[in-house]
Amino acid sequence: MAISQPSRHTPAELHQLVRCVIDNLVNIKDADGRFLLKLDDGRVIDTKGWNDWEWTHGIGLYGLLRYQRLTHDARALDTITRWFDDRFAAGTPTKNVNTMAAMLTLAHLYEATGDSRYLPYLDIWAEWVMHEMPRTEEAGLQHIVFNSDNPQQMWDDTLMMCVLPLAKIGLVLNRPAYVEEAKRQFLLHIKYLTDTRTGLWFHGWTFDGRHNFARALWARGNSWITIAIPEFIELLDLPPGEHLREILVGTLRSQVDALCRHQDAESGLWHTLIDDRSSYLESSAAAGFAFGMLKGVRKRYLDPSCLPHARRAVEGVISQIDASGELRNVSFGTAMGDTLQYYKDVALTSMPYGQAMAILCLTEYLHHFI
Repeated sequence: MAISQPSRHTPAELHQLVRCVIDNLVNIKDADGRFLLKLDDGRVIDTKGWNDWEWTHGIGLYGLLRYQRLTHDARALDTITRWFDDRFAAGTPTKNVNTMAAMLTLAHLYEATGDSRYLPYLDIWAEWVMHEMPRTEEAGLQHIVFNSDNPQQMWDDTLMMCVLPLAKIGLVLNRPAYVEEAKRQFLLHIKYLTDTRTGLWFHGWTFDGRHNFARALWARGNSWITIAIPEFIELLDLPPGEHLREILVGTLRSQVDALCRHQDAESGLWHTLIDDRSSYLESSAAAGFAFGMLKGVRKRYLDPSCLPHARRAVEGVISQIDASGELRNVSFGTAMGDTLQYYKDVALTSMPYGQAMAILCLTEYLHHFI
């Protein structure tokens, strides 16, 4: 489905912008070490620079993959393969929700190349999710990360970081049990994380006390849902009328309706707490929302009436990309907050996932020129 109004940018300009964003992605540096993740066992994880293994890099890889799939860009493919070569040579990290994120791109890479070197990683990591990863009550995937086990907690991030990779590996390796588990996790997360009053999503849920923490309607957490639902429906090729597809489409439509009501009219962005205009405007979430809306319309999951909001978000994202290719006003990695003020105080800094979400946004926008 083509965009009904002319863009302010030509496809050539958009491709050049993506290449600039990619250049920034692979050259981000944490100059003063402010954003290093320092673990109790002495390990130091560089969440900001390109040469480490965290969810920040997993999302970075997926942005590169989506652009490469559209354009067959040789540099993007080389960047992906070199990242995996380097990381495997250095040794894999602790398995958790966040480090699993890179396996989504690896599964696509294995499918495209048949490179048998990748197979043991896909097998062992997916088997860990299925049989060893900690579970909450009702067998939800517990949001275990490097520096916290987060017992009995489910977060909206998990669907993007862990469940999509599990589903893709299940398809690539012909293991239907993985796909069925991924379906169940989507339904379980919908059950406990959607705010039925608004259609938006809470950041997290805990069975320990049975509550949604600060009941934060956090923008980037919501954007993972806006990205993950269209990706999941397409990945599984769920047909119209199939019950899971209908539940997912209805969930996405409710969320997007609410997002359209809360979008900042002037900037095209959203506040980091979607329903709190006193919280700052944040760019990475806007990129995720634009991607999901544009893809949702293209795949006919969403009504075209949301396209003006998607276009405004794209323009808002573009306005936040500086001359060096950095997407500005990206909030740093955000743990679970017990107060709403916590989310307002998260620092803004360039990050690989912010760059990647801009790439996802612009890549999906380019689909509408075909």
